[in-house]
Amino acid sequence: MSARTAVKAIQDIMRKDVGVDGDAQRLSQLCWLFFLKIIDDQDELLESTEDGYRSPVPAHLQWRSWAKNEEGITGEALLEFINEELFPYLKEMPLKGSHPNRAQVVRDVFAGAYNYMKSGTLLRQVINKINGIDFNSLSDRKHFGDVYEQLLNDLQSAGNAGEYYTPRGVTGFMVDRIDPKPGELLLDTSGGTGGFITCALRHMRERYVKTVADEQAMQAALRVIEKKPLPHMLCVTNMLLHGIEDPSFVKHDNTLARPYSSWGTSDQVAIILTNSPFGGEEEDGIQDNFPSQFRTRETADLFLALFIRLLKPGGRAGIVLPDGSLFGEGVKTRLKEKLLAECNLHTIVRLPNSVFRPYASIGTNLLFFEKGRPTEEIWYYEQRVPEGQKAYSMTRPIKQEHFEGCVAWWGGPGREGRVETEQAWRVPIATIQERNYNLDLKNPHTVAADHGDPEELLASLQAAERQAADLRDQLKVILAEALLR
Repeated sequence: MSARTAVKAIQDIMRKDVGVDGDAQRLSQLCWLFFLKIIDDQDELLESTEDGYRSPVPAHLQWRSWAKNEEGITGEALLEFINEELFPYLKEMPLKGSHPNRAQVVRDVFAGAYNYMKSGTLLRQVINKINGIDFNSLSDRKHFGDVYEQLLNDLQSAGNAGEYYTPRGVTGFMVDRIDPKPGELLLDTSGGTGGFITCALRHMRERYVKTVADEQAMQAALRVIEKKPLPHMLCVTNMLLHGIEDPSFVKHDNTLARPYSSWGTSDQVAIILTNSPFGGEEEDGIQDNFPSQFRTRETADLFLALFIRLLKPGGRAGIVLPDGSLFGEGVKTRLKEKLLAECNLHTIVRLPNSVFRPYASIGTNLLFFEKGRPTEEIWYYEQRVPEGQKAYSMTRPIKQEHFEGCVAWWGGPGREGRVETEQAWRVPIATIQERNYNLDLKNPHTVAADHGDPEELLASLQAAERQAADLRDQLKVILAEALLR
């Protein structure tokens, strides 16, 4: 059975269970089950290749002990074991032994995990389907990784869960433009389901990873922080599926909860790639962690202040920001002034409003900047929906190849050779300053549609209404005459 067929069969079984409500809960349930199977498959491999290795999971709680046997416990006995023994232990698992990081990963994942299924019989059927996947098989893992990516994509329609997922066309383009290399410290402060990191892994493995040392340097330089339990669990599982041996760098924490002043030079990174939450507010007290001139409850603003601090000199960033951050005033103005003074904001790619549908339908932008010298000019590029398509949607999402025009325009290694086009324009810093740091500049090459003179349009509308009224009167007469016959 293929991975795709197996996952579809599992979802069909789960839909029969009264305890699982909607796509987000179904994916969460799938994830902790997959996670336990993956961890156990890895443990078996490590036990055979590493002298003295012992899994941090006690023997009687390992997948192979209670789940692998298709004739094993089921029904109420299975539910009782999972709810009263397995989950309580894993949520509080002691961090001891030769692999405390591995124990920490398991405990962090289960800190926010729940067993939603109410039927132990259906749960046994799900477990038996999962047993058909060998996560130590490169082929099985790759095929399942593709299916898992589609499951994550489906999150976009799962209510608020869509906020955790950035379209892979966007993450792939941003990673390609930032061009990370093995050993460069790479940070995603709002990791979500791990899209930026998985794209970065693929990018580096295709271009730069040639030796085991390259792979080790790459994995050792990854940093991810995710606040919410569901995306954290999805992200850790995603890392395992992408060949990460130790995903303990995926921290379950709130980046903004740490005082701004406590982030020092030792915390600085070479690359920031992220899509921070926007449109929401942080809890009371979080803004007090920041200097008074940057205090706000708007998450996008707080993250931008932190990015400027966390980039080391020469470091580069690719981030997603909403239109409101570009034209907003007050704290937003002070943040933009600081950004342009300390960083070279060289490119803003303006995205169509439909890119993040159905979760969000507001205008968004991709900002690319480098720390170390002030901005002298900003290049804008207007990304458009492909010809023949009205908007992006779940069934027709933005893809990385849609950015090929922008990539061709981008220029050489130092972005030399850029020229103004119908979709690209240059704005000097003086103009930005004159606009009080309002970065919301529309494409000057787009001619506004001429809808005509308002008085003439009104006269035409009134004439059309009179004509319609005359036609209605004629129709009434015809109908009346027909009834008298």
